[in-house]
Parts: sequence; C-alpha cells; structure tokens
Amino acid sequence: MNVLLTGAVVGLLVMGAVPRDDFRVEEITFVSRSTKLAGSLVLPKNRAISAAVVFVHGSGRQTRGMQWARRFAAEGIAAFVYDKRGAGESEGHYEEDQSVGEKNITLLADDAAAAFDAISGRDSLMNVPIGFAGISQAGWIVPMAAAKSKSSKFVLLWSGPVCKVSEEDIYSKYTSDRDSDEPPSYARALKSRTVKYVWPDFLGKDTDPKESLAKLSIPGLWIFGGRDGSIPVDLSIEGINELKRKGFPYEYVLFSGSGHNNMDETFAAAVDWIRRKVN
Repeated sequence: MNVLLTGAVVGLLVMGAVPRDDFRVEEITFVSRSTKLAGSLVLPKNRAISAAVVFVHGSGRQTRGMQWARRFAAEGIAAFVYDKRGAGESEGHYEEDQSVGEKNITLLADDAAAAFDAISGRDSLMNVPIGFAGISQAGWIVPMAAAKSKSSKFVLLWSGPVCKVSEEDIYSKYTSDRDSDEPPSYARALKSRTVKYVWPDFLGKDTDPKESLAKLSIPGLWIFGGRDGSIPVDLSIEGINELKRKGFPYEYVLFSGSGHNNMDETFAAAVDWIRRKVN
C-alpha cells in the first residue's frame, strides 16, 4: 500500500471523543536495565480485543499517552502506554543532552522491548496479537525493539524517519522543524549546507533503522504527512521502497494535507490497517 491521500479524505477520518466507560485500565510496573518503569494497559471494556500495541513515545520528557490508549481501546485494540524513564512515575534518568545518541536510542529500545514483555502472556491478552506503535523518534526505537521482541506481530509508525539520525538532523536544521505546504526535499536541505556535516564520535553509532528493519519479517506501516517539516519524508519513503524491493512486507501512506503531528486525523487509517493485518 503506497497511497497518497488528499486533505479532503483526511477530513473524513477524524474520530470523536471516547466515552469513559468504554475501557478499563490495568496499572503495570516493569523493570528495564535495573530501572522500574510504570505504565497503563488500557483495554476495551465491552467488546472483543482484536490486537494490542505497545505505544512508544516521540522525543521529549514524555509521560504515558492515555488519550491515544483510549482511542485504541475504543476500536477494540488494547494499548500499553508508559512513562518514559525519568518522567512521570517511571524511575531512572531522562537523557536530554544526547537523546539521539546510540546509547540513549538503544536504551529506549530496551525499555520498549521490556514493555512488550511486560504485557505478553497476561490473562487479559491471551492469544491476542501484539505489535509496536509510535510516533516521530519512535521511528528509530521501534524497529530495534521489535527485533529484540521475537513475538511482535507488526510495527506501525506515525512520522517515523526511515533514515539515519544524521540525515534527519540535516533536514530538521534546514527547516527548523516547521511544517509547510511545500516542504523541501532532503536533497535540497543537504545541498544547502556550506559546511560538511560530521557526526560527532561522542554520540556513538549514527542509528539507521533500516538495519533493524532488515532483521524483521513482520508487516509494517508508516503514516506520513505531506506537510511534515521535521523529518525528510521523501528520503524515508525511499528507504521503505528499498526494503520493499528486497521483499520486506512494509507499506506507507502519505496524507498530503497533514503535518508531522498527524495522529488525530489519520488514526482511523491506522486502526483499519491493524485489523486487516491481524485478521
């Protein structure tokens, strides 16, 4: 599925508020790298559970995204959302200065994998297919976590870069992370540089999600916004197509009228894809 959707179509996908009695919550603590993390498993209350997701944060000191977990639950999909280490009720250190360095990306991937393990095998999710979902920075974290979690059934990413961290950095520095009606291509951002970009050694390896994605055999969907000024969408689509040519079951959809934070208007498309992949 390589699809371009216009803004008119996007408007049909917006969902309403979720009634409070449509879900139930199981509070869960789990350990990752000797650190106790805390989250909430939100489940549908009055309908069968078709699938479950572990939702991985974007950048920043993020706490559990209960609004998205409730949206999933209202559609029959359980969702585990947790506080990022060093935020909310989760212990540990929140890394701010080197958040995109190899050490922190790997650490957050271990946290996501531990979150997956924490809900796998629970009575409430017995025989329910579980996958990963996330947004933005999760594009580097989720593939790594899915490669660690051998029983993951799918990956779903909103605005997840399918390129190296350095390439996203080059792009976002050029655009100042601003969405626009006609965001520049990655080639234009790269060409504009007057000084050669050098990845700093102290950040470790320049993470490339395609390396982890090449280890998976599960379906994946990336949802992009055509106005996104935070990640190089064109380069990310190239990365997906490169993997598709090698036989990997990956897809993307491009909503032309949406920007980087496009979960609200594209949520129905994501839910529909999960249902098709697990049934």
